[in-house]
Amino acid sequence: KFREAEERAKKRPRVYKEPKSKAPLSPLCPLRECPPLGLESHKVESDQIMASSISQYRYAAQRARLNMQSSDDEDNMRGGAWCANSEDKEHWLEIDARQDTEFTGIITQGRDSQESQNETDYVMSYFLSFSNDSREWTNFHDGYSDWLFFGNSDKDTPVMNQLAEPVLARYIRIIPQSWNGSLCMRAEVLGCPLPGKLLNYTQTQNEVTPVDYLKFKHHSYSDMVSLMKAVNDECPNITNVYSLGLSSKGLDIVAMVISGNPTEHEIGEPEFRFTAGLHGNEAVGREMILLLMQYLCKEYKDRNGKVQRLVEGTRIHLVPSLNPDGQEAAFEVGSELSSWKTGHYTEDGYDIFENFPDLNSALWDAQDKGMVPKLTPNHHVATPENMAANTSMAAETRAIISWMESHAFVLGANFQGGERVVAYPFDGFRLNKADEARKTADESLFRWLAISYASTHLSMTNNYHGSCHGQDAAVGVGIVNRAKWKPITGSMNDFSYLHTNCMELSIFLGCDKFPHESELAYEWEKNKEAMLTFMEQVHRGIRGVVKDQEGTAIGNATVSVEGVEHDVTTAPGGDYWRLLNPGEYQVTVRAEGFTSMTKLCVVGYEAGATACSFNLAKSNWDRIKQVTGSHDPLRQRRSSKGW
Repeated sequence: KFREAEERAKKRPRVYKEPKSKAPLSPLCPLRECPPLGLESHKVESDQIMASSISQYRYAAQRARLNMQSSDDEDNMRGGAWCANSEDKEHWLEIDARQDTEFTGIITQGRDSQESQNETDYVMSYFLSFSNDSREWTNFHDGYSDWLFFGNSDKDTPVMNQLAEPVLARYIRIIPQSWNGSLCMRAEVLGCPLPGKLLNYTQTQNEVTPVDYLKFKHHSYSDMVSLMKAVNDECPNITNVYSLGLSSKGLDIVAMVISGNPTEHEIGEPEFRFTAGLHGNEAVGREMILLLMQYLCKEYKDRNGKVQRLVEGTRIHLVPSLNPDGQEAAFEVGSELSSWKTGHYTEDGYDIFENFPDLNSALWDAQDKGMVPKLTPNHHVATPENMAANTSMAAETRAIISWMESHAFVLGANFQGGERVVAYPFDGFRLNKADEARKTADESLFRWLAISYASTHLSMTNNYHGSCHGQDAAVGVGIVNRAKWKPITGSMNDFSYLHTNCMELSIFLGCDKFPHESELAYEWEKNKEAMLTFMEQVHRGIRGVVKDQEGTAIGNATVSVEGVEHDVTTAPGGDYWRLLNPGEYQVTVRAEGFTSMTKLCVVGYEAGATACSFNLAKSNWDRIKQVTGSHDPLRQRRSSKGW
């Protein structure tokens, strides 16, 4: 009987009818096709997913979410799929949409496996059944027999099956018929909920207020560049578009500056950056940055006071795609069928975020030997001498490093996906002599910066959803130290902190890396105020200019804060910024050839950084060299002869 159904399925013509309702989830995004219900994004909650049986607790029905990742943590083992009990004769996976829905399709995937790459468990074929009450079920059929759908041929690639005609129901069951290895699967359901029949108050969260001038869509690389040029044309006085460098395939890594004077750094104005697209399939960050560009341009022109203060007081760099090659690869596949790793790496196979020189080990080794800070500085750790010849560094990474070194960045964040949390450094992990994980000298400040985003975001601190793939590492507060969560070596954040003045964090925007376009309006609403609030933090702490007594700026002077063993340096124009939490600080400035100077600088709770400038006197030894040099007869004779 199964073979007959299989033969009929192979010969069946593919004719599809559009849903009758075509009801959009948002007035901002009129759909001709139905979007995912939200298994991957966790909009579909755990109690909406049921199964006939489970093989063991770690493979529960709630793990049957598209792109669900498994865990190899022995204390918190979670499977990368739902797996059925092999002893049962009938198997099904059931999803309750909680309202009347026109179901239009199914996406299936095999089991993600961390412990063994040789295991390939996936469902090869299945029937679909529908119900209005979860008691009486009707299989999808072609008028003659049940319609057999072909599923997966490997464990990772998502496969979509569209229904020839939409089915109106509340419940849907996937009934596996054949599988490779063990019966395990991940899934997503496509459907249009009927308006006016909401059975769950949380489903109203997608209703957002339209914004006429914002276009909520996914952008290809060429679309992205065109949009950035259009924003530049609309606001030429406050924007400038430039390139960080080229990707492996020769695409420009395009950036936009938004500022009162966008083409050059102004003394006293801090530089801020938002970046996205380190992994090309993490589309939410890219679209949030593109929307932010449009928003800042339009609101500045409309004299929005908050936006005007930000733009005129900050030099804002926005880079929507650090990995344009990966972006193109993921965009070509599309949001529904882009797997967990599609476009994740560069064209040459590098994960950019983990591709930076490991400066942590050099600093920590020096700390263990008692060499910091007298013999080894606690800041601006040098890159390895062989970095230029390092063949395991991506072209994109080199471009980013050069960019970091050429701007006086103070604060930044990179948007990522696949989780819902703000992660702060250190990202690398090593125990200290007290068997504790090493912390940055700015631990409390990093926590504040992370909280400033997470607490303003509309859902990041909602702990009822838990983590996307396992135990909630953020424990409901929306922030986590990366080293205690998922430590990595050579991260962009650690490199930025140890090699430059810039404090960098990672903001993970959600479980679904590449959501349907219908979700973008809601993502914007969740992130808009959080992005603005985080940018404002660049004006937290102290700022100033370091000059000599004649008023000449001193670049590369070291600014130290007592009790915080991480220094910053002045920009070429002598200006500096030191992010600090409120309090009283003894601040010392040192520069070669000058006598060091210490001041008490007070940081208040009110908005804006405290001004704390320094005028350094020449050191006695430097004066002696100047005096002896000016009265050296031999030197004077050499000068007169042009030597």
